Amino acid sequence: MTDCKGGEFQMRTYKVAIVGTGGIAAVHADNLARTGGRAELVAACDVDESRLQAFGDQHNISGRYLGLTELLAEAKPDIVHLCTPPMLHIDQAIECLEAGAHVLSEKPPALSLADFDRLETAQAKGGAQFSCVFQHRFGDASAAARSLIGAGDFGRPLVARCDTLWYRPDSYWDVPWRGTWAAEGGGPTMGHGIHQFDLLLHLLGPWEEVTALASRQARATSTEDLSVAIVRFANGAVATVTNSLLSPRETSDIRVDCEFATVELSHLYGYGSNDWTITAAPGHEDPVRNAWESQPLELGSGHSAQFLAMYDALDAGQPLPAGADSARQTLEFAAAIYASAFTGKTVRRGEIVPGHTFYSGMDGDGLGTRVLNSTATAATAVA
Repeated sequence: MTDCKGGEFQMRTYKVAIVGTGGIAAVHADNLARTGGRAELVAACDVDESRLQAFGDQHNISGRYLGLTELLAEAKPDIVHLCTPPMLHIDQAIECLEAGAHVLSEKPPALSLADFDRLETAQAKGGAQFSCVFQHRFGDASAAARSLIGAGDFGRPLVARCDTLWYRPDSYWDVPWRGTWAAEGGGPTMGHGIHQFDLLLHLLGPWEEVTALASRQARATSTEDLSVAIVRFANGAVATVTNSLLSPRETSDIRVDCEFATVELSHLYGYGSNDWTITAAPGHEDPVRNAWESQPLELGSGHSAQFLAMYDALDAGQPLPAGADSARQTLEFAAAIYASAFTGKTVRRGEIVPGHTFYSGMDGDGLGTRVLNSTATAATAVA
């Protein structure tokens, strides 16, 4: 196998451990089995021993641990997948990185920018790298769209929208840690729409400013159940971003209108190449169609696609895809939505720094809770 500079490198098989054995862990284990022998699942960890044993039996995992420290010392994995509740991600990531194990963390990577910025020291100490599970970035169609948006045949991006319109009943929040700032860092902006707007950022590049609102329309949660943002990008494109848990007809959509082509993706929880639609402007049909059809469009999106990209990067000694720098851009975008929604001001990229109210938490030191409570009370009074 050759790297991007034509050099040769060895394809390795990586020892992988999964921490947390709930529903998303099963997705990881199933997708690891689809990597063609590139990964060996050697260990799992959970504080619930019965769940750990059931998971280990189901996926034929020999190393089973009740604590992360013991797992790192004995199993010595190359990569640790963090499939635990959000409030645990950052401290577990730091422990793994300091022990020299690469980290692939489920979203959100941290509950605040302040916590996330602790990763820099941990990566330097252990010589390992951090990556976040943003699986929608991966796959042939995503790569094709990213390369063509802004290029000659499609033209520069002008207008976009990004919708995560999902539905969660009140019973969804029966799990104690859901729907709280302390455990999840926020509502659908942090826990649900983050995948889709991460893909939008991946396609369109750096964002410049955000104007947003957030509200608690109907759900029994202390966070928002809806947020809407207007975003301006560095390339001049303007987008709307909606994150909802109130939408009975669930869908995830991205649309980017370029000068000569519209790029659309519509799916739910994962997509293949057939979920993309390309529409040419009048008079541009042939170059737009030829540009899209000339791209490789076989590999679909998903966890296994990200895993394989991660292994290729490690093989070549390259930075991990969806690494700390780009994951931080996505987390900063989420923070900007909250900061704008709860202050009523436009927030610019780079504005939320140490000392800023929203640097240490998406709730803005309680401001978000007060705003949501007041708007919810007003809405109840009107009803």
